[in-house]
Amino acid sequence: MKVVHVPRRFVRSHWGGTETVILETCKHLQRMGHETQVICPNALAVNDAEVIEGVNVTRTPYFYPYIGLRDDAKSLLDLKGGNLFSFSLMKALKRVPDVDIIHLHTAKRTGGIGRHVALKRRIPYVVSLHGGVHDVPSEEAATWTEPTRGALEWGKVLGWWVGSRRVLDDAAAVVCVGEEERVQTQRRYPDKKVIHVANGVDPVRFRSGNGKAFRDEHAIPQDAFVLVTVGRIDPQKNQLFALKMLPELMRIEPRVYLLMVGPITNEPYYKRLLDHVRTEKLDTRVKIVPGVEANSPALADLYHAADVFLLPSAHEPFGIVILEAWAAGLPVIASRIGGIPSFVVSGEDGLLCEPNDEASFMQAFKVVCQNPELAMRLADAGRLKAESQFSWDSIIRQLVTIYEEAIRENPVRK
Repeated sequence: MKVVHVPRRFVRSHWGGTETVILETCKHLQRMGHETQVICPNALAVNDAEVIEGVNVTRTPYFYPYIGLRDDAKSLLDLKGGNLFSFSLMKALKRVPDVDIIHLHTAKRTGGIGRHVALKRRIPYVVSLHGGVHDVPSEEAATWTEPTRGALEWGKVLGWWVGSRRVLDDAAAVVCVGEEERVQTQRRYPDKKVIHVANGVDPVRFRSGNGKAFRDEHAIPQDAFVLVTVGRIDPQKNQLFALKMLPELMRIEPRVYLLMVGPITNEPYYKRLLDHVRTEKLDTRVKIVPGVEANSPALADLYHAADVFLLPSAHEPFGIVILEAWAAGLPVIASRIGGIPSFVVSGEDGLLCEPNDEASFMQAFKVVCQNPELAMRLADAGRLKAESQFSWDSIIRQLVTIYEEAIRENPVRK
């Protein structure tokens, strides 16, 4: 079987959960004897072609179909998932020989291009929803189009041409990483095959790490009680909420130190974080590390440098970083939102809190700090679940079944 994956972008410098899922999917498909590659626009990329951990990646030129779009606005759209278009992507997908199925990891116009090519080539395609289609908060969705304010969009005709509004309608299957998104998608498409396939983790990779070295490198005191958040520096991840809680957390645990790690996808928000740290004189209690390379040993090290993992997100389709924290043996405190409650059982393998509810998070932090035995039980249960239920081998086997059914049931396949 030959599978082509189409994300909106795929670059090491701006890596996240979606990129991890695509890369691990490709690697495991290859180990199972299948052919696979990634073709996508070259947003934020330096090279138009490269091999990432054995996976061929081809990137194509693109543009934003707006009149009067500023250069800085284009940069923001690159970071936040702007609705781009690429004739070169269409040509590249048409030229790949012997494709059995296309796996889209994006909708909008880029997804429409994948749909258009699949229908023209009479091959099936599936779509993965990594969040942001049906369960995204309206205030966050508004930030996606903010950079285009004042510009004139002319790309709707392109969207109509490739069927960007019919990407889900014509897909052989829709794969949702979050259970809540699956429920909402199935409600909108009652006759469509909509399947929940969770994200995975490599337990061996995160089982050990040099936390002491990570603390030394980033000048974090060895005796600090480190609370770590991992995710894009973006309002969606809600790091500012954690920052604002820090003075109260210090009253519970005087040694507490907040470590925030993730690529910057919202520069104004990053500046707000820095301003808050400076204004509240928290410089000695906070470290912001703007991203760690996904293939770097430091990714495991940072988890082992922490005592507790915190995910205060305002919107979270799944939360693959929870699996990484579990695999590293950390107790987890997270928002009860999106896909998180579908796999985290509060009180058994983590503590879930109401989003933006300071009292709820404070209580969870107090419980973990003042009850080390409970914290250890939560961490051990999380590690066991990561190892037994979320290995990439089992996740990819589910995907292969979906692919095989789509190919077998495709009525127009030559």
